[in-house]
Amino acid sequence: MTKALFTAGQLEGLAGALGDTNDGLTNPEIGYLFAQCRMIDPGPMTKRLRVYNAFVEVQNRRQDRTNILEFIRQGLAPARFVREPHRFEPLRARVNKALAFSGMVVTEAGRLEIAKAVSTLPEAERRARELRSDLELRRVHPDVLRFCRAELLADDYFHAVLEAAKSLAAKIRDKTGLTDDGSTLVDRALASKPPMLAISPLVTQTDLSRQSCFASLVRGVFSLFRNPTAHEPRIDWPMSREDAEDILTLISMLHRQLDATYMPVRTP
Repeated sequence: MTKALFTAGQLEGLAGALGDTNDGLTNPEIGYLFAQCRMIDPGPMTKRLRVYNAFVEVQNRRQDRTNILEFIRQGLAPARFVREPHRFEPLRARVNKALAFSGMVVTEAGRLEIAKAVSTLPEAERRARELRSDLELRRVHPDVLRFCRAELLADDYFHAVLEAAKSLAAKIRDKTGLTDDGSTLVDRALASKPPMLAISPLVTQTDLSRQSCFASLVRGVFSLFRNPTAHEPRIDWPMSREDAEDILTLISMLHRQLDATYMPVRTP
């Protein structure tokens, strides 16, 4: 990831995203990151030009993009946005839109990962429009539609599905207060006796079977998409739009079920 060089156009796009007037980093943040990443601060000017000139200088001097990638990693580290969480996603979206042409993506966890590069911005945006349109016709859950963004779909739909799967875990944690993830989260929230979140009265054997099947479905989604990517940058899955639509529709159904769950009384 570090041997290739960014083109001038790619650097301009990154600088525009990181130095955006509304969603970008502040001038003090930029100065701090320059120092942390051992980059020369070009001095007072617009944020966009400040970042662009610093990026050009360090890449030309070192003939690699190591420092630039470290700037992006540190600049989009989620821990930096604890006090202002509303800033993180808009900035990540802008940076990912610029990175789509370089074959990279910043994940929800703030990690830089390899992605399939797009050759044109309309290509990524067209994918987003087409997928979103199809899913709207299916009336999928609004929490799923949020992941039909161009910067995610630059990677053959895989990252949109991955991020949508993560949203299931986030909803379960929000509703239960648990901090677990993956199968452990499903076991504690949906498969315990009684479960913390129930989709039925849990009176008849049919109720219990429905609850067990629901937990298995959620666990299956996590196992299929979440677990492999915890250890590898990207699993080898050339996902088509049709595959993505079917999987996102399944995730939509799971979201609606989670919305309708209740917390059974738990005896000591």
